[in-house]
Amino acid sequence: MSLPDGFLWGAATAAYQIEGAADEDGRAPSIWDTFSRTPGKTLNGDTGDVATDHYHRWREDVAAMADLGISAYRFSISWPRVMPGGTVNRKGVDFYSRLVDALLDNGIAPVATLYHWDLPQELEDAGGWPERSTAFRFAEYAVQMGKALGDRVHTWTTLNEPWCSAFLGYAAGVHAPGRTDPVAALTAAHHLNLAHGLASRALREEAVPSALHSITLNLHHLRGEPEAVRRVGAVSNRVFLDPLTGRGYPADLLDDTAALTDWAFVRDGDEKTAAAPLDVLGVNYYSPTLVRTWDGVSPRANADGHKQGAATPFVGCEGIDFLDQPGPHTAMGWPVDATGLEEMLLGLRRDRPGLPLMITENGAAFADEPGPDGRIRDRDRIAYLRDHLAAMRRAIEAGGVDVRGYFAWSLLDNFEWAYGYDRRFGLIHVDYATGERRWKDSAHFYKDAISRGGDPP
Repeated sequence: MSLPDGFLWGAATAAYQIEGAADEDGRAPSIWDTFSRTPGKTLNGDTGDVATDHYHRWREDVAAMADLGISAYRFSISWPRVMPGGTVNRKGVDFYSRLVDALLDNGIAPVATLYHWDLPQELEDAGGWPERSTAFRFAEYAVQMGKALGDRVHTWTTLNEPWCSAFLGYAAGVHAPGRTDPVAALTAAHHLNLAHGLASRALREEAVPSALHSITLNLHHLRGEPEAVRRVGAVSNRVFLDPLTGRGYPADLLDDTAALTDWAFVRDGDEKTAAAPLDVLGVNYYSPTLVRTWDGVSPRANADGHKQGAATPFVGCEGIDFLDQPGPHTAMGWPVDATGLEEMLLGLRRDRPGLPLMITENGAAFADEPGPDGRIRDRDRIAYLRDHLAAMRRAIEAGGVDVRGYFAWSLLDNFEWAYGYDRRFGLIHVDYATGERRWKDSAHFYKDAISRGGDPP
């Protein structure tokens, strides 16, 4: 397998999903603390108050990473832990500084995400992402973290999956903060783009010019009728990808949403600011999405299973069906189809030539439980990883796609947002009652694949 020099083999996590220690060492509440503690918002009322207790067990987890053989670890920084009330919290910063040093001591490159959905609650109280000032507060936070961790971090990622932040959080209401206002979602999407541009430029100019600078998008790999693909693609992919790569907001998106807003929240110069230079684009892939225009008869559902009449994250996509797909599915109900990853990578090479890529999340949730002998035989996850690694290999070798790294999601079983602890994505099993970690067969598989340079055993 021909991989570029410095190719990163990694695993990924997110702060709220693993850290716990919700009220320790000066950490302030985030929107996910508020959301998960609100009755009825998460499955079984689960919260991230303890999660996998990574805040206290991080040394054990870094040792597992070293044993796994990964060359990079993608983690996120908890904004409310390090800057509660807008003031730097030294105890919070020290936690990440110790983590970064331990990673480097083990030959693991730190890949830091500044925002993985845990907005400080105080900023949501002031309006959240639909409020323009939030973008400027984010840039201030980014600079402080850049100065604190400096060039010890290999890659700085501003935002993880801003589509989820904007549209699941402010339109569908299934993620924190749980609002159902489509105009607020579109406004939030713009301010997230603006936040990326402000933070990326400030990081590069004021704090860490020598590091790589990135953003991670969960691009929907769409199949189906061309008009349905166009409309859904505008509000799920191009609303971020176009302005971030210097093309501005797509005209068809503005037309599709004209009945909702005139986009007056986009001010002169904003699109130029959003188009900060990218050293690498992170892409998360789990499954393809099949769409068609509504036939007027069949029940309609969006990609998260919300039936017709429910709040939808796909703003401006009235009259679109999101269809079930044949074949195996994960515990999330997502179809398993590795060809979608190859097609997505080839499409990005065609449409955005010269833009290096990293696969920053790829994985699957299945019902994993230890057998009588304690072993966790997660064959479905192994098959998923094997097929997706092969798809990446085809895209690199045959398609000439410039892929700089692959990160399995996730290192650990964790708090899976609104699904609580019911969905397990980890390579490493976590007993949530005791915190005990146990390698699944997929962890051994991934270790072997890394040792073979990505050629699965």
